Amino acid sequence: MAQITSSTPGKRVRKAPEERRAEILDAAARLALDEGIERVTMKQVATELGVRPGLISHYFASIDALHCEAFEHAVTAEREALFEAPQGAPALDRLREFLGRVAGERFAELGRLWINGRHLARYRGELRRVVDEQEARMRAGLTELITAGQHAGEFTAADPERVCLVLLVVIDGLHASANSDTRVEHPVLDGLVQSVAERELGLAPGTLKPR
Repeated sequence: MAQITSSTPGKRVRKAPEERRAEILDAAARLALDEGIERVTMKQVATELGVRPGLISHYFASIDALHCEAFEHAVTAEREALFEAPQGAPALDRLREFLGRVAGERFAELGRLWINGRHLARYRGELRRVVDEQEARMRAGLTELITAGQHAGEFTAADPERVCLVLLVVIDGLHASANSDTRVEHPVLDGLVQSVAERELGLAPGTLKPR
């Protein structure tokens, strides 16, 4: 996940609206990751930043609005980090990096947030809209990556969107128990997402193994 900057209480400083708003979202996203979206309050965020709660409500009219934007902020940072790659890098290398990151411990924290967001979205219409939009963006990014590899002759995939959906189902399945106290561990799960991707894209076994 892209780094969400930390803040500590101190002498109150007047900041530009854009800077203050970003600071609030950083703090709210951090709290959502640590405690769950529904447990984030304006008072908590204000305490985290060393400001009065009224300042938070000045930027966010309701706690639901803050929850939605905090979720969006966190998963956008996650998505950017997952797809980060040097300019002009081959699609094969980019996919290898993506799969290595998404299967790593760093992503598990965001996996818990996704589970949390999807659960709450069942009865929060605006959050449901945000979750749906962010899922669509993830699908678009991965489909675009697979399509680029197909056009470059690196992958053999007649339907990049299909491959994308298969991989995301595997990834979601691997993180389904992210909130459990005990994790299911078995050799079959090691490198599962890479082996599925290799099969779907016509690659030799081990091609997508992290380097």
